[in-house]
Amino acid sequence: MKIQTKSKKVNKAWLNDHVNDPYVKLAQKEGYRARAAYKLKEIDETLRLVKPGQVIVDLGCAPGAWSQYLRRRLAPQGAAVGELNGSVIGLDLLPMEPIEGVQYIQGDFREAAVLAQLEALLQGRPVDLVVSDMAPNLSGVASVDTARVEELVALAIDFCNAHLKPSGTLVAKVFHGSGYNELLALFKNNFKTVKPLKPKASRDRSSETFLIGSGLKSH
Repeated sequence: MKIQTKSKKVNKAWLNDHVNDPYVKLAQKEGYRARAAYKLKEIDETLRLVKPGQVIVDLGCAPGAWSQYLRRRLAPQGAAVGELNGSVIGLDLLPMEPIEGVQYIQGDFREAAVLAQLEALLQGRPVDLVVSDMAPNLSGVASVDTARVEELVALAIDFCNAHLKPSGTLVAKVFHGSGYNELLALFKNNFKTVKPLKPKASRDRSSETFLIGSGLKSH
C-alpha cells in the first residue's frame, strides 16, 4: 500500500508540474505537439543550425514536435503549412500524425530495410543536419539502459558518417551519468567540434542533455 501511495503522489506531482509548465502552455498556444519543440528551438537559436534549403533528418521524430519546428523554420514565412524551402524526413518506431511537407517513415532505425527506405527518400542528396531525440525504453537497470542509449547514438553517428555533408551537424539526446563520458568521447572521435547543451526547456531534474557535433572528421 505504501508503494501505491507513493506512486500516486509522484504521478500527482508530475501532473501538477506538467499542467503548470510554461513550455506545455506555450506548445498548446503555438500549435506544437509537445514541449520538446522548445529544446530544439533553443539549440537552433544558440548555434544557428537550421538554414533555408537544407536537407534535415529527424530520428525518433514522434509525436512530431521537432519535425514541426524544422518545417516551420524551412518555410519562407515560418508557416506550419504551405511552401517549404528544404526537406525534412522523419523516422520513428511509433506512428505519427502527418505533418504537411514532412516525409515520414515508420520503422526501426536499426534495421537495414528501414535505412534503405531513408536512403531512397534522400535520392543521393547529402544531409545538412541530423537531429535525434531517440531514447530507448528505459528498464531501470543502469548498465542495460546505458548500453541502449550508446547503441542509438552510435547508430546516429554511423548514419552521419554515411550521409552527412562534411560540414554538417548532428544533434543527439544523451543522458548525464553512466556512459556519458564514453558518448562524449565517441562524438569527439567523429566530429571536429563538439558542444554539450542543456536547454532551459529540459526539466531541471532530468538527466537529459544534448551533444552537438559539427564537421565530420572522416572527410
